Amino acid sequence: MKIAGGVSIEKLKEKIREIRAFNEKGHSVKLLCGTEGDIGNDGKLDYPDDILAELDLVVAAIHTGFKQDEKTITRRIVTAMQHPLVNMIAHPTGRLFGEREPYAVNMEKVMEEAKNTGTAIEINAYPKRLDLNDIYVKVAKERGIKLGIGTDTHILDQMEYIDLGLAVARRGWLEKDDLLNTLTYEKLMKVLKGKR
Repeated sequence: MKIAGGVSIEKLKEKIREIRAFNEKGHSVKLLCGTEGDIGNDGKLDYPDDILAELDLVVAAIHTGFKQDEKTITRRIVTAMQHPLVNMIAHPTGRLFGEREPYAVNMEKVMEEAKNTGTAIEINAYPKRLDLNDIYVKVAKERGIKLGIGTDTHILDQMEYIDLGLAVARRGWLEKDDLLNTLTYEKLMKVLKGKR
């Protein structure tokens, strides 16, 4: 848990307890508890499975090794998608406009594995990412792959980036049933638990 300051296992357990306590009070709004795990060189996540199993949503992403060859990067992502507790792959090409080119990844294989495993792919709405792009979004839709818009928010004001992700989704011709964000709580939980 070295990426972005890292959330310790203890802090993650505390978050799980707090969200469960909130949901048990019977509020009309339900909170989901999730985390973004780092995909290591072996394709495994940086949290143990017993912790991941306690979460509603597990997002996996590559944060290191950007210069690895296409075969290695693709294998890492595909291996992560094969994990039964991983629900979504975040910022799948790793690009940062003006800072970093996309890493070498075989998106055809990533799409194929997403379809085979029922793993969603993120449309990251952070302005420097906008990753997945609209072309791959349309490909994902055509193949029946679910997508989810994430803002990569680190401060509250960045939640407004959701509009940028929505624009990418529209350019990719997504409809409400294609996006995790627009599903009812019941449908969303069914999709998320469908892998497990």
